[in-house]
Amino acid sequence: MTLDQGTALRLCRVVRLALSWGGSSSSNPRSKQGLTASFRGSEAVAFSDRLGASLASSIRPDARPRPETALSHHAEQPVRGGNGLVSAVASTPLSPIVEVAVTCVGIPSASGYLIDITEIDHACRELVAPILRESLFDELTRGEPADLYAVLRRAAHALRSTLSAPLASIEFRPSPYRRASFECAAASDHTQQRDTPMTGTFILSETFEFAAAHRLHLASRSDAENRQLFGKCNNPNGHGHNYRIEVAVETAAMPAAGGGQRPIDYALIEQIVDAEIMARFDHKHLNVDCPEFANLNPSVEHIAMVCHGILAPRFAEAGGWLRWVEVWETGKTSCRYPA
Repeated sequence: MTLDQGTALRLCRVVRLALSWGGSSSSNPRSKQGLTASFRGSEAVAFSDRLGASLASSIRPDARPRPETALSHHAEQPVRGGNGLVSAVASTPLSPIVEVAVTCVGIPSASGYLIDITEIDHACRELVAPILRESLFDELTRGEPADLYAVLRRAAHALRSTLSAPLASIEFRPSPYRRASFECAAASDHTQQRDTPMTGTFILSETFEFAAAHRLHLASRSDAENRQLFGKCNNPNGHGHNYRIEVAVETAAMPAAGGGQRPIDYALIEQIVDAEIMARFDHKHLNVDCPEFANLNPSVEHIAMVCHGILAPRFAEAGGWLRWVEVWETGKTSCRYPA
């Protein structure tokens, strides 16, 4: 067997990060004075006092915040938690634990490595976690949604300037049902363009669930042929599924305050999907109640295609591009359209 070692490949590493303010080498919560300056009125000052006291009490004596340091083999490492599957840093009871998927592209060296995965781990803990932590802190204290595009663009720039292999994308996974990714336009198979502006594509995806019944049946076939082709799925009275549908939308950066079209965010995705998919299909018999399937067999393939056809123009009107729709009929069977 011979290997084509001149062809580029993609390597993805998933890193779990606990966004707590204690137990991290890079955490450095803003001072109470800084917090107070970002609020108005006595209620904000009181909230700042309570939050500052809460944060201070959550930081253990043996894990005090330290100033940010450059990523190096000599940098002091975070205090480790006891469950490496959950997170690599000790976390407070209410700290969110998120996933970051980092994808690099390039040609492996003679060692077989494109990049040592521990390099990605360290970069995420030292560089990406503080960015996410700061953004979460701002969101909680200011009461304004974070600009995820700006957050991921900043994180991508930090990684691209540090990693030894070209960065293709970074994906933020705050929950099993939401993902946000920044796909780098400047990624190269052979060179790391560290000095070019950080540009790329921003994609938001969210997963929904609806319950519906259907029957797989072709009017052009005989009953016997339908039973042979579809088995139990041809039951005359139908059968049900808890369908899950993931919608991925490419969107633009947040417009300047007071101008531009409303950006596509999770709230708008939910609004459109609720109006166009949930209201149309949830708790319905697809064959009987839904005109979309009056003459179309409601297989998972056709459901994905129909949902995409319904949603694409709505997101286009909102200034986005529906990249794909994926529908799960069961935990083991799904269809993505387009491929």
